[in-house]
Amino acid sequence: MEDLNTLVAGWLAGTGWSESWIALTTKIIIILGILLVAFVVTVVFRRLIIPALQRISARTKATWDDYLFSDRVMHCAARLIPPIVWYALLRAAFYDMPVLLDVLHKGCLIYLIVVFLQLVSAFLDTLYDISSRHETLRNRPLKGVYQMIKLLAICVGVILIVSILIGQNATTILAGLGASAAIVMLIFRDTILGLVAGVQLSANDMLRPGDWITMTKYGADGFVTEVTLTTVKVQNFDKTITTIPPYALVSDSFQNWRGMWESGGRRIKRSLQIDANTVRPLTAGELAGLCRKGLAETAEAEQPVVNLYALREYAARYIKHHPDIHPELMQMVRALQPTSEGIPVEVYCFTRDTNWVAYEAVQGAVFDHLLSVLPEFGLRCYQRSSDRDQCVETDLKQE
Repeated sequence: MEDLNTLVAGWLAGTGWSESWIALTTKIIIILGILLVAFVVTVVFRRLIIPALQRISARTKATWDDYLFSDRVMHCAARLIPPIVWYALLRAAFYDMPVLLDVLHKGCLIYLIVVFLQLVSAFLDTLYDISSRHETLRNRPLKGVYQMIKLLAICVGVILIVSILIGQNATTILAGLGASAAIVMLIFRDTILGLVAGVQLSANDMLRPGDWITMTKYGADGFVTEVTLTTVKVQNFDKTITTIPPYALVSDSFQNWRGMWESGGRRIKRSLQIDANTVRPLTAGELAGLCRKGLAETAEAEQPVVNLYALREYAARYIKHHPDIHPELMQMVRALQPTSEGIPVEVYCFTRDTNWVAYEAVQGAVFDHLLSVLPEFGLRCYQRSSDRDQCVETDLKQE
């Protein structure tokens, strides 16, 4: 390093510079040379090496290398060059000023740590983009995991920066942080709980972006749009956004409708409340009439056929042959426990289309039809009388 200073100083003296300015001018020239070297190396890396790497990655069949050698990652990598060059060459200019040289070296190291953290962040973002396009990983809530890795990297970087500033070993600082672990856990409580919950959600495949979930406690009923380290965002069907802590999804119960989508059928479970006063055996003529209309299979029966039974048999055949009802999933029509509001006849089946709008259309069409054929069986739905109905009945009786 002294030889370089002597060489530059001798060259300046030979050109006629005043001896009082030679020492300062020598340092300025060497500093400018260091900056020029850092600039040239950076330009060569950006203009020659990066395009070469990108051309090589473009020729490969794999797509992951295209993301890793993207402009964002490579430009972050290029930022590492100046502090490395400065740290290596600054001794040539400040060999005789150890205090200033130590300060500048610390500044280079801190700058190097900061740009390295930016590279780590860009690299993790790239990994997230790759996983988002991978068939197996796209539905995994990995964003929270990447965020946790970023947070750990930042914590390590902060510890290294503090150790550089105070001149202490990083292990000493870590030992001091260990003594205050309770405070650290209190500060990062939600983050730690979110990390643990994210790992559980991912490992047990409990939640994926795009799942339809229902969580009444938090007013969530919609599709999961994002799973991060501290929040799970759900876009409700009314277009509002509900945010739920990830650990709440592990500690509390929620309903995930993904199984319904994957099964290919959406359940219909709805009842008709039949007025018990209208339940009676059918006469032979009524049964024959139902057969002619296609509402019953046979007019011959050893025992009297009850109209409620005939309705259930017809409803079962109707949903069995309905083109929009899933034939491979469970189908059933049953009478439930009678109540003060009639006898519930429940239709249990699954539609072929899981889309909400299509599902409601099929469900509505099925029950519209069943309601319309009730009079054919001599049945009617139970409906609680209102005050107006009672007044009308009284007027009719008086007339």
